Amino acid sequence: MTITESRVKLIRKALGMTQEQLSQRLGIGKAALSMIETGKAGLSARNKNILVQELNVNAEWLDGDDAADMFNLEPDLTAFRLKTDNALPMQSVPLYSIEGTAGLVPLFTDRQAMKPVDFIHIPNLPKCDGAIYVVGDSMYPLLKSGDIVLYKQLRDLNDIFWGDMYLLSIDIDGEEYITVKYVQKSDVEDCVKLVSQNPHHADKDVAMSRIRAIALVKASIRMNSIR
Repeated sequence: MTITESRVKLIRKALGMTQEQLSQRLGIGKAALSMIETGKAGLSARNKNILVQELNVNAEWLDGDDAADMFNLEPDLTAFRLKTDNALPMQSVPLYSIEGTAGLVPLFTDRQAMKPVDFIHIPNLPKCDGAIYVVGDSMYPLLKSGDIVLYKQLRDLNDIFWGDMYLLSIDIDGEEYITVKYVQKSDVEDCVKLVSQNPHHADKDVAMSRIRAIALVKASIRMNSIR
């Protein structure tokens, strides 16, 4: 097995994708992807280009670190992304109530006018614009209702990093629907594919014109109660 093939599975797991989802993205069968992940088949130049161009994988990381593999070290999954995002030693992130702000759109449009319910102080995280509580189980078990997600607002849909997790406001018959999903490229023109972690929730193609607000999820906090 080459270094490249051994890391395809790691990338898929880090992106929260199933073999079926990644194989569809690569334009190959699920069995072919399984052979690549186990080193029984090679990764084509076209497949590698999709990983780099569409899933934002660092090509140098994909080809491997000879030193790490020489000593049987686990590859650093934090380095598989091509983009960089500098962490701050400490920041105070405002925690908002969606009910109190009447939705994401007013919050993103005039954040300075919105009063946070509290502040979260966390070291060594990328810059975050705010935080809200998660509602629903579409990302379970990664996220559960009542958890907190910290986000960075996205102002242009062209800046989406495909495969990452986003907080979205979607227009459904004039009503705002707020959700957290993986955002992937869709085969439907002018649409994005919203993918859940929970296998009981089906993937859904949504017109980009219906996305009223979007933010990249930077971190999450699990809220556990001890009784």
